[in-house]
Amino acid sequence: MGALPTETPDFFPRGPSPGFRLAVLGLASLLLMFADARYRYLENIRHVIGGALAPVQRAAAMPGEVLAEAAAYFQTQRSLIEENSALRTRLLQQSAAAQGFGSLRQENARLRALLALEPGLPPGAIGAQVLYSGRDPFSQRVVIDRGERGGVGPGMAVIDEAGVVGQVTRAYPTMAEVTLITDKDHPVPVQIERSGVRAVMHGSGVGRAPELRYLPTNADIQAGDRLVTSGIDGVYPPGLAVAEVVAVDRDPSRVFARVVCRPVAGVDRSRQLMVISFVPPPPRPEEPVEAEALRKGSGKGRRG
Repeated sequence: MGALPTETPDFFPRGPSPGFRLAVLGLASLLLMFADARYRYLENIRHVIGGALAPVQRAAAMPGEVLAEAAAYFQTQRSLIEENSALRTRLLQQSAAAQGFGSLRQENARLRALLALEPGLPPGAIGAQVLYSGRDPFSQRVVIDRGERGGVGPGMAVIDEAGVVGQVTRAYPTMAEVTLITDKDHPVPVQIERSGVRAVMHGSGVGRAPELRYLPTNADIQAGDRLVTSGIDGVYPPGLAVAEVVAVDRDPSRVFARVVCRPVAGVDRSRQLMVISFVPPPPRPEEPVEAEALRKGSGKGRRG
């Protein structure tokens, strides 16, 4: 039996040294680069290798693109949510403004109507606005924002763009109390515009329509007649619209007719009012006491 070899077998045959290999490969790379830049020899090879590596590059870039698209999606969704919230807030603000637009337009129309009335009113008409209703729920009264400092005093008439609202019954320095024509203690001398018949309209209190009282059953009045101020009370100027006759009840068993009216003014709705003063006609002259005594004495003498 032969003797075993004592040297370690050479599993990895050795070639040129690493330095030599580096030099050769570097030189080959320079030559290839020069040849490719000068003569474009590797253009086709590069094209083939690029086409073969394109799916690999696409697959390598796909996770990044998916992440970028996901980030953009969530960013866009967040922006849309914020924009939607801002639009909702703006819509609520505009809707609140739009809800007040109708009332402002109506208020503007009423103010224009009041200004249109002013040239035909007595001098010294004063614009006012309703602050709140009276404290007593059983009385028909409102408080306005003009008082003695603004030239408003007791007895002055109060109207809106449609007709008579009431009368100032109490004045304070900066505000005044107005008794409405629907109050049960407030009579208004009126005249039927069609026939000229004079009467007195009385308020009936909360929830009830005003009535014409003490009007004979044979009076020339009918439903639909328009009532205007007669001016004989010294408070309201003549010719102001007051109410419209709604119903006339001529019961033969009664001495007077029952006439139900509806105010034409927004008595419990108007906010913009006008206070006007009216110079009443001179008072009725009274007969002298001496003449009355002489008349009585002469009457007694003739009887004797």
